[in-house]
Amino acid sequence: QVQLVESGGGLVQAGGSLRLSCAASGRTFSGYAMGWFRQAPGKEREFVAAINWSGGTTYYADSVKGRFTISRDNAKNTVYLQMNSLKPEDTAVYYCAARGGGGVRIFPREYDYWGQGTQVTVSS
Repeated sequence: QVQLVESGGGLVQAGGSLRLSCAASGRTFSGYAMGWFRQAPGKEREFVAAINWSGGTTYYADSVKGRFTISRDNAKNTVYLQMNSLKPEDTAVYYCAARGGGGVRIFPREYDYWGQGTQVTVSS
């Protein structure tokens, strides 16, 4: 079992930045690939970014490529999402997720554990 707790969300103006954190506890964190997803009201949960177990491989949705950066610190059992040049369309609840096996994936069904989410609101 892995428990995930997100933090760092909030209200920011367009063009601003936020850094989300996801702290993991339970099983060995370094054995899991991690992903960030988001869900806006009335929309399906969508992939944002993913990172493999070592941090050596990352993958991004086209909508955030060049603006968001995913990273992890296995010593701190934490994964991060640095979000720059935020746009109103980035407004959503952001979730982190963990999957065993270590490789990056983009579909929610491929992840085993989920956090409770943190709200990000970008004003225009």
